[in-house]
Amino acid sequence: MRKKGTLIGITLLICASFLVGCKTDSNTVIKLADVGWDSIKFHNAVADFIAVNAYGYETEEISATTPLTVQALKGGDIDVIMEMWTNNVVSYSEDIASGAYQELGTNFDDNNQGFYVPRYVIEGDPARGIKPVAPDLKTVADLVKYKDVFVDEEDVTRGRIYGAISGWEIDQVMYNKYKYYGLDKDFNYFRPGSDSPLAAAFSSAYEKGEPVVGYYWEPTWLTGKYDLVLLEDAPYDPETYPDGKTACPPVNVTVCVSNDMLEKTPDFAEFLKKYKTSSKLTAEALAYMQDEKADYDETAKWFLKNHDELISEWLPEDKAELVRNALD
Repeated sequence: MRKKGTLIGITLLICASFLVGCKTDSNTVIKLADVGWDSIKFHNAVADFIAVNAYGYETEEISATTPLTVQALKGGDIDVIMEMWTNNVVSYSEDIASGAYQELGTNFDDNNQGFYVPRYVIEGDPARGIKPVAPDLKTVADLVKYKDVFVDEEDVTRGRIYGAISGWEIDQVMYNKYKYYGLDKDFNYFRPGSDSPLAAAFSSAYEKGEPVVGYYWEPTWLTGKYDLVLLEDAPYDPETYPDGKTACPPVNVTVCVSNDMLEKTPDFAEFLKKYKTSSKLTAEALAYMQDEKADYDETAKWFLKNHDELISEWLPEDKAELVRNALD
């Protein structure tokens, strides 16, 4: 049974509850952090299905910002963060070293972000009748040669590069990159107001087979559904990265739990220690959810059915059998 809640300050307030899973006889509730983005909601749904069907626990999703969920994890008001984006938590290394909460393992660490183009822009797509229009495009620096390929329809004398979301920290980095490589001479840097218009720009161009270049990140449904190429950049250097001079680093996205949870549900903690996916697998699930208009729970079931090998990796044989029986 998975419920939804909201975290305000450090206080846990439980909103009107609703059932979204199977009933259990257990009074133990595992509180999962919901920081708002699709991928963590998906991983929460997977964890919920296994908690209910393999271990007989209930789960509850607690919605809050990253800083609030980290504080709640320290206080034991949240039990699990399935996606701790370690670069977004300034105190992370200090928290782990001091034992404020526990890192059980890495969910995924193969994520990328930067400027992407559809593969057909470089290689073409004979099946769709698309010819390559930028066959020598490999790096961000190469973009200077292709303003006439990535035309800004609102200013046809210049090209358009879609930047990161206005207000995101990465947006300043990508804008600095745009300036550093001299792209400001012939390209407009267009900042979307949210992720929806940015995704729409990519998906609309892709479905039409048209050129598009812009910032994106992994894992998302868009990178799972479409064949996009991340343009190469200089090797990551923490000193010059903020100035846009190097590639963006991958982030170690971990699974973290409160100290209380290790005592409350040690068997479920053992499962979480083995829980590992990848950016590619997560994007695949999000693409399925987008295409099929599925909810998170439906997507979690589809994912487990289609990746039975993960059930064996994560769970002992008796628990794995319970999960497979529930899926059937």
